[in-house]
Amino acid sequence: MWQTVTNVKWCGKAVGRATGEAVVGGEYRRQVAVDSRSATQDMTDRRARWLVGAAVAVTLLLWASAFVAIRHLGRDVPPGALSLGRLLVASVALGALVFRRPRTWPAKRDWPLLLLCGVGWFGVYNLALNAAERRIDAGTSALVVQVGPIIVALLATVFLGEKMNRWLLIGMTVGFAGVVVIARGSSSGGSGDVVGVWLAILAAVTYAVGVLAQKPLLGRLPGPEVTWLACVIGAVVCLPWSGELVSVVQHGDVATLGWVAYLGVFPTAIAFSTWAFVLARSDAGTLTLTTFLVPFIATLIAWALLSEVPPVLTYVGGALCIAGVLLTRRRPRPRPLPSE
Repeated sequence: MWQTVTNVKWCGKAVGRATGEAVVGGEYRRQVAVDSRSATQDMTDRRARWLVGAAVAVTLLLWASAFVAIRHLGRDVPPGALSLGRLLVASVALGALVFRRPRTWPAKRDWPLLLLCGVGWFGVYNLALNAAERRIDAGTSALVVQVGPIIVALLATVFLGEKMNRWLLIGMTVGFAGVVVIARGSSSGGSGDVVGVWLAILAAVTYAVGVLAQKPLLGRLPGPEVTWLACVIGAVVCLPWSGELVSVVQHGDVATLGWVAYLGVFPTAIAFSTWAFVLARSDAGTLTLTTFLVPFIATLIAWALLSEVPPVLTYVGGALCIAGVLLTRRRPRPRPLPSE
């Protein structure tokens, strides 16, 4: 009898130890799993930040190159033909991407915003910008068009519910001051005709409208579909100038047609796709202010490709633009919680 009880007690101790070890082992495995998930999430976050930064850089570089290409083609290709040719090439390139995989098409409620984005940003913006650069100098054009990001940052607080903090306002002011300095340095002394200035203003407004319409769409639809449909809509807007485009294709040299194809593939198809990728993951106001860097980058590209030596003011303005963009990335200090 005693032996039986002893065996039972001994077995109880053994079971207790085994159970305790199992509990400790389970806690350890759970902690390892949590640490592993945390490390994986950190790596994923770093990769996502790197991809967003790379996409911003590609977008700014390609859009800056577009200003140089447009200025190069301005005397040989009319604004309407240039816009239509660029958008047709981009529509084909983007269509090849969209139709290679399962697609998500917009619902009825998405079409008004798609039309607004396509007609405004892809259609009217391109026509107005191309025509403005034939009438006013590059400095004035860059200055007026860069009003667009300011409009986006201000209206995003109203229509998209984004917050306007102190650093965003300071960065906006410093960055636009840099654009003014660059415009002053690259200006030929006169602003050109009044029509050219108003065309640049129209380009800035339609750019802002396009971004504000595109942002909600990217929360419901994939970026390639939004970009492709907006591009097709913009091409339809430019169809009245198809006769001019036919003439350019018939009489233009290989270099001219190559530049038009470049504008369609790189600054339009690729750059608008990388832009949509970033916009879907960022505030519209903060992101658009990074385009303050475009005039400075365009000046450097023109220096490298067209041997246009930039004036000293360009470097001063570029430094201000960079400082302004960096300031918009700062976050206000969190307010301390009230003590009880």
